[in-house]
Amino acid sequence: MPADWGALPEPVRGRLVELAAASLGELSEPDVPKRLRPVVRFAPAKRGRVAAAPLLASLRESRPFRTAVVAWARENRPAALDIAAEDPVTAAAAAVLLDAEEAGALLTTVAERGEQVSLRAERDAALARIERLEAELEQVRDELKAEREATQLARAERSEELERLRDRLRERGVELRRLRDAEREARQELEGKGTAAASERDELAEQLAKQRRRTEAERARAERAEADAERARQSAREAREADEVRLALLLDTLDGAASGLRAELNVAGTAADHGQRPADTVDNADNATAMRQGGAVADAAGLHRLLTLAGAHLIIDGYNVTKTGYPELVLAEQRQRLVRQLAALAARTSVEITVVFDGAGVVAVPSANVRGVRVLFSANGVPADDVITDMVEREPQGRPLIVATADREIITAVGRQGAFVLPPTVLLDELGKV
Repeated sequence: MPADWGALPEPVRGRLVELAAASLGELSEPDVPKRLRPVVRFAPAKRGRVAAAPLLASLRESRPFRTAVVAWARENRPAALDIAAEDPVTAAAAAVLLDAEEAGALLTTVAERGEQVSLRAERDAALARIERLEAELEQVRDELKAEREATQLARAERSEELERLRDRLRERGVELRRLRDAEREARQELEGKGTAAASERDELAEQLAKQRRRTEAERARAERAEADAERARQSAREAREADEVRLALLLDTLDGAASGLRAELNVAGTAADHGQRPADTVDNADNATAMRQGGAVADAAGLHRLLTLAGAHLIIDGYNVTKTGYPELVLAEQRQRLVRQLAALAARTSVEITVVFDGAGVVAVPSANVRGVRVLFSANGVPADDVITDMVEREPQGRPLIVATADREIITAVGRQGAFVLPPTVLLDELGKV
């Protein structure tokens, strides 16, 4: 039974697309359908990812293309055309490519096996979920048991506490009755004493009044002392503020006198006012200043001089350099090779190194940088050019910046900020020595 191209199982579709994508770069131009020619220069993996549907449609509709793919497979991957292979996917894909009569049966086998695998996966997932739920149920049972034990223990403790409170209440009742009896006896004794008790109460009241008068006098003296202390603190603050005003006036007077004396003697400002230092006045000082004002780096010697400057920062336009040095590699390998070479350069110099790549199309961004090299990827929709120019603008004025790129827009932008422009070829020559 011939193959039904519209109902191919997904594993067989993937195997056919993989073979077609792998052979596409080695076929002659007449054998390649027009709709596949734009992706011929892509890497095989990218062809299969970007042009999976056109590759499968071309295999189905273009017999010359299918014949060319079969011929390429016989020469490079003969095992892929083995209809009797143990792997049902390989056998089914070979039968479809060769239009074998067994194609329908083999495709049915792959589909049934895929369905069985799916059912087994669902069964395993269900069993795992049941086990997880049983474990959770057991955990809940243990927690409930522990909670019950804790509740029983708390109930027993509350019962003991309640009994202790009842005992104390009984003791308090006995004590209250004893006090009431003592009060009654004292009242009877006071009533018996009569006048003597009244005289004693009057004397106690008079002593209490005297004590209150003495307390009021002491409080008044304390308030007066607090008021005097507050006035003294206020006077001290006012005196200190007056001293500060007089000091400020004195400083202003001295500053004015110095300015007037400088103007009278026609003395220029200090070297610090002009951004100069004593060492800047010696011969060849202009050359050192020029090295911090940017320009183009012509050769390796110029690059070596820049890398020895204190605080130098080397910024690399990643893909601009890698596509100049090793365009034959895929982008991930280009990034890895450049970062390894830059790490070696960082190990033998003290320069800060940052390399910026376009983040578009990068599936997995590295989570950590290589030692000595900062690796940045631009955000989605933001070109690496903008990240580089923004980085240069954020650097402090006067810091030596070297930007490795051949992009004219970046060169113009960083040149206005005083950065040095390093051609990728000079950098690659230096990295080749590492």
